[in-house]
Amino acid sequence: MHRPPSLPHPFADLEGKVALVTGAFGGLGRHFARTLASAGCRVALAGRRVAEGEALLAELREQGTAGCVVALDVRNPDSVQAAFDAARRDLGPVGIVINSAGVASTAPALEVTEDAWQTVIDTNLNGAWRVAQCAARMMRDAGTGGSIVNIASILGLRVAQQVPAYTAAKAGLIHLTRSLALEWARHGIRVNALAPGYFETDINRSFFETESGQALVRRIPQRRLGQASQLDGALLLLASSASDYMTGAVPPVDGGHTVSTL
Repeated sequence: MHRPPSLPHPFADLEGKVALVTGAFGGLGRHFARTLASAGCRVALAGRRVAEGEALLAELREQGTAGCVVALDVRNPDSVQAAFDAARRDLGPVGIVINSAGVASTAPALEVTEDAWQTVIDTNLNGAWRVAQCAARMMRDAGTGGSIVNIASILGLRVAQQVPAYTAAKAGLIHLTRSLALEWARHGIRVNALAPGYFETDINRSFFETESGQALVRRIPQRRLGQASQLDGALLLLASSASDYMTGAVPPVDGGHTVSTL
């Protein structure tokens, strides 16, 4: 019986690559770090809560994955540079960056304080810019190219109430992604964004059990929340050379939310 030749694993080239994940100590960032480690990456876990990062690193090492923990505050340019320097010292040149550090603040627009607005914008947009620029400079100077994946949101494509700073930051991040993709393609640096819809996390689980939360779920065409594992395929695609002719793309992973009727 004739059997077709086996195809190479589409993400096989991730084996041994160095990936830096911001916001890696909780939420989706932690899941992204685990996903990349499972694909064979050596992962630099970057964030502010270093003790939590050490616990995650111990977990990954038990699974045979090399990695390190680096302190990072994306609001501080010096901290960003120091984090990349530490990752390069411990693991080697960073070839993949997952820009997932982020915060949210919920309040009616008329009640949003200056501090709340600035915190969200400086973390979700300015912080992602600082990380991307630092990464790209190092990739350019090394002549290696690389992949930067910004974690955006469907709220950067359409809006919801009472999160004005978050929606503005994610919309800005999506356009920033396209701008950087255009400018850095000549250096072999790809910049894409992933736009998750509504995903169940420890933080929002209780809300989605309420009537208001269930009403929101009913507006999703697939009538269900996403699970973190359902982001894995898109994340690995954008991080790996399987997408080496993609840059400036913003694929939504949202159960059809962005194509639903208003």
